[in-house]
This record gives sequence, structure tokens and C-alpha cells, in this order.
Amino acid sequence: MLHEVLFALSGHSGGVFIDKGDGIQVLSDVPFISPSEVDQLNKLCKLGTFYRDFNNFIRQYGGHLSLQPNDKRKSEIHGLYLKSFCHGLDKVLEDYRASLQRLEMEILADPDLTISHLYRSLFQYFLLFPALSAMVEQIKSHKAHGCYILDIVHKHSNCGQPSVKEAMNKILHVCHDVLYKQLCSWLLHGSLFDPYKEFFIQHSTGQTTGVTTETQEEEDYLGIMGVTGRQLQKALNMTLPDTGGGSHQTFSIQADLLPVYIPIRVANKILFVGESIQMFETDKKPATHKRVSSILKNHETEFAKDLYNLSLEPDFNNMSFEALIDKIRTHVAEHLWMLVVEDSDLVPHLKIIKDFYLLGRGELFLTFIDHAQNLLRGPPIGTTEHDINTAFQQAARNVLFDNENLLQNFHLTVAAPITNKSTTDSTSSSSSQQPVESGWNSLSLTYTVDWPLHILFTPSVLEKYNRVFRFLLLVKRAQIDIQQCWVLQMQYKQKAVSREEMTKWQLRTHMAFLVDNLQYYLQVDVIESQYGILVDKIQSTRDFEAVRLAHDQFLSALLAQSFVHMKSVSHCLHEILDQCGAFSKLLMHCESPMVHRELNQLESIAKNFQGQSNLLFKILSSVRSHNASPHLAQLLLRLDFNRYFSIAGGQLGSY
Repeated sequence: MLHEVLFALSGHSGGVFIDKGDGIQVLSDVPFISPSEVDQLNKLCKLGTFYRDFNNFIRQYGGHLSLQPNDKRKSEIHGLYLKSFCHGLDKVLEDYRASLQRLEMEILADPDLTISHLYRSLFQYFLLFPALSAMVEQIKSHKAHGCYILDIVHKHSNCGQPSVKEAMNKILHVCHDVLYKQLCSWLLHGSLFDPYKEFFIQHSTGQTTGVTTETQEEEDYLGIMGVTGRQLQKALNMTLPDTGGGSHQTFSIQADLLPVYIPIRVANKILFVGESIQMFETDKKPATHKRVSSILKNHETEFAKDLYNLSLEPDFNNMSFEALIDKIRTHVAEHLWMLVVEDSDLVPHLKIIKDFYLLGRGELFLTFIDHAQNLLRGPPIGTTEHDINTAFQQAARNVLFDNENLLQNFHLTVAAPITNKSTTDSTSSSSSQQPVESGWNSLSLTYTVDWPLHILFTPSVLEKYNRVFRFLLLVKRAQIDIQQCWVLQMQYKQKAVSREEMTKWQLRTHMAFLVDNLQYYLQVDVIESQYGILVDKIQSTRDFEAVRLAHDQFLSALLAQSFVHMKSVSHCLHEILDQCGAFSKLLMHCESPMVHRELNQLESIAKNFQGQSNLLFKILSSVRSHNASPHLAQLLLRLDFNRYFSIAGGQLGSY
């Protein structure tokens, strides 16, 4: 009889113990078994049912895995972590099997042992098996995949029963073998071997392109502290060259696969290290850079040994784990800093970016605007891009720009206007009434970035620079137009002028006042100030991610303080600058004195300028807290330093 009980405890039914689909149970009509013994035997049979279910689960999911699972396999739970879980569960069940073997030896030695002896010997499993069963059922019902299994096991290990906690930790330790092997591959070699997509770092679904939509560009200001974080990853969208071609791979952290006991800050450090190492492994430049042979400075063996020692610890130690990740990250960040800042001369390259994208070489773009004014006044045509690049080269020669190699890295592009063929005929009459999009609005500057600076100056970053570049060009053109009107005014200063003429020149003075102060604010209060802060941060650290964060904050400050993302102010400034251009065009083509039609046009320009300047003053004055938007207060100070703007009721250009 006792041997049949042991057989049932092993998960097998027989003559006395049967399974009707709801678990192994003893027959209820056996005459030689008392009701009390039936109750005890049924409790023991529950252990056998649990054990049988565990074995079935292990046989189903712990077997051989194909690297290319078929469609049926994809719909089921599968993967390396599940296989490791099955292996850990089987190791926990070894103690149960050993207990059954020991009981069999005792029964052979003493055939008179009672059922109570079996119950007492297996009592710990009445606590353990229900907990294991609940965990297995959760994995099956949630279709747990990858590192999510670690979360489930970790959650069930937080209990007050020592035997249950010990068993759960044993399973978790076995599952961590896969995690540590993937970490070792990613951290030391930049390799993501993850055929079942179980690791918490995955390939991003999209590929980066050189052009992003306006919605994607308008991100929140990244005023974050520290040198790691998903905000930094999102803003810079760091790209890595693919060995197979010209496409770029991006990696991101999958929140649903990140174990809860690994903080997001640690996960971001892991992401940064692996991305950096992969970039070096896939795009080495040994001929030009001496530091690319080993980004870990030949510490791979040391770090691999440290990871192996961590994997041997029975319990996961968060402090030791984070300390090791910090140690690896420090080596990588310092190596990248030396490569980018020292070997690649980051600060001189930033000066080049400032000279071209932020109009630091004012004389160059002053000459270029003069050469390209007629080329970009109307919509672009097929030869526009070639013509403006020729004009750009000619402007560089005129200002004695001596670095020809540097000039070859820059190329001006003009986006062709988008036309809809299906509506071309139906809208041909109304299109003539719509304002023509000039080539200036679609002008962009491309820059060929040398390795390894492409990890800072990504296509999305250069597109943001282009947005500032187009706005600065608009301000510069408006300033040139108003200054040309001043030259015209000086030609008539000795002649007697009428009241209308005096009002015209007063309007020009007001326009020049606003545009000149806007230009000074952008170049001095924004660009020079933020550039100085950026250079100071770069020179005060030896951490590459701190440099990358400083550059990101610099670019974010440019976009915010030049009002590119503040639509109300941006639209108002564009309207003001457009009125300045219309005013200059009118004065250049009219005669003195002005005829009635020209006076009406001038009056319309003056009213529009007056209304937009008044709106700008109201927006700037509405900022109550200067600490929240100090750049708005700074621009208001430039425009209203002597309270003239306030006294005039926030209106310029009265006509």
C-alpha cells in the first residue's frame, strides 16, 4: 500500500489512486482504508498532482529550442529564459525526488510505517508546491516572455516562508545565467544575440532619416540632471552604423522586459556601454585614430571575470551589480571623451558648426545673401541648388575663406515644392492668388560629419540646427533690407520732405530698432552665452555622456530661446520680418514722392507692423515669472530698455 502511495506521490495513478481529470485521488470505496486515512491520502495525492504538472510543464517548455521557430511555436511561450526557468524548477524538484527515495528506503526497512510519517516527512512541500504552481500558472496565463519571467520569479520570492523563498531564489539564480551571458555579450562585445527578443535592450523598430517632421522635432525641453536617461536617448536618437550597408540601427530599452529590480538608470548605462562598443566594432577607423583598438582598454577579461563572479552569487546583489556597471561605463565614457574631445577636436568642430549654422561668420553670409537674393526670391527650380552652391563658393572666395577642404564638407540644399497632380488643373486659377513659397524657406545646410563625431552630430541634430539656421538667415536678410533703406534715406536727407516722407523714414527707424535688437539678442544673449556654457562644460569633465548631455542642452536652449518652438512668438516675429521685407521692396521700387497706390500699400505695411509689434510686446510683457522664461524677459529688456516701448503702448511704426 505504501509503495502505491509513493507511486502516486511521483505523479502516477494506479489501481487505488486514480485521476479523473481533477487530480490524483484515492478510491472512495476501498474497504480497508478508513475515512481519516482517505483524507490524509488525498492531501498527499495533491503533492503528486503538483509534481506531475511540474514535470509536464518542464517536458513541454524545457526541451530543445529552434533558432527559427515556426508560426505555431511563435504563438506559444518559448525562449531561453523559459528554458532556464524549467531547468531551475527541475533543480528544485530534485529535493522532492530525493525525499521520495529516502522514504522508500525507510519503508523497505520498516514496513509498519504509517501514512502520518509520510505526511510529516513531506510537510514542507505542502507550502512550496502551491507557491510553485501559482508561479507556473502566472507564466502560462500571462504568456510571460524573456526577462518578464525574472520579474514573476522575483515577485514570488518575496515571501515570509524560508523554504519557499529559498526555492524561488534557486530558480531565479538559474534564470540569471541567461541574463549574465547576454549582459556579457552586450557590455563587452556590443553583440545582441537575442533570437527570441527576450533581452530588455532591443533594436528600435524605425530607422533614422535626415528629415524629421515638425511634430517629432517639437520635444520638451530636456532640463534634466545627471548623465544618463531615456530623455537623452530620445533627444539625440543615437545612431550606429550597420555593417551591412548605409542604414543605421538604433537600440532602446523595452520597459515591459526590464526586471523591476534593475533601476532604469542602470539600464540606461548598460544601453550606453553596448551602443558605444558596437559602434567601435562595426565602424573602426584604425588608420586615423589610435584609440579604436579596444574601447575597454584591454579590460575585457577583468570585466568578464567580474560578471562571472556576480553570476555565482546565490542572491542578486543590486549594489554590486550597479557598481560593476558603473565601473565598465566609466571606462567607456572616458575613452569616448578622449576620442571625441581630444583626438577629434570637438571644440574646434563646435566652432565650425557655430560659424556656419549659427552665422558666426557674418561676413560670409552677408556676401552669400547678396549673391543668392535673386536666386531664392521665388520658388526653387531644377538648377537652384547648383546655383546657390556656386554662389556660396563665390561668397567664400570673396571674403578670403582659405580653408577649401572645410568648405567642401558643407552643401546647401533646397527642398523642391510638393505638387499634387490630381488637383493641379482644378486649382490652377486659385493657386495664382496664394503666396509663393520662396526658396529661402526651404533652404538647408548639410554637413559631412567625420567619424566619430557622428555620434553627436546625428541627422536629427543637424536638422534642428537647420531650423535655427533658417530663422537666423531670415533675421539677417531683414536687417540687410532695412539697412539698404537707410542708404536710400541718406540720399534724400538734404532734400525737403513731406509729412508722408518723414513718417516713412520713421517707420524704417522703428523697424531697424526692433530687428537690430532682435539680432543682438540672438547672437549675443543666446548663441554666444550658450556656446560659452557648452565649452565650459566640455572642458570641465572627462565623461562623454556629460558632453553629450551638455550639447543636447545647448541645442535645446537655442531652439527655446530663439522661439522656434514657441509658435505664438515665432509667428509674430516672422510676420514682423516679412513686413520689413515688404517695406524694403516697396521703397526700392517706388519714386519720391510716392503715388497714391504706393501710399496705401505703405499704410497697410505700417498697420501690420504696428499690430504685430504690439502683439509681441503683450506676449513678452505677459511673462510674470522671469525665472521661468528669462530669455523672454531678456528680449523685452533689449526692446524696452528706456521704456519707450511701454510709453508708446507697445506699438512701433505708428502711421
